[in-house]
Amino acid sequence: MPDPGDAVVTWTTEYCGLAVTEMRAHGRQVEDEILTHISPAHIENVNFFGTIAVDIEHELAKLDPSGYRPLRERNGAVASILV
Repeated sequence: MPDPGDAVVTWTTEYCGLAVTEMRAHGRQVEDEILTHISPAHIENVNFFGTIAVDIEHELAKLDPSGYRPLRERNGAVASILV
């Protein structure tokens, strides 16, 4: 049986890639060298020590026509740090 943690890391990796693509499309310079230091295992939604509960129907309802959930907008505080 597949490990649900593997699915979460895979999902996180995919969405990190989408976020980088989106940032680059808006003119942000994101160096590939920096990305080599980012691990999806260190992002808050990855929980190796607990239970992963997902409401599948609720999550499927959030998908856009391309099959992805929309990326979250940055709030002002985070945006000012990242600029």
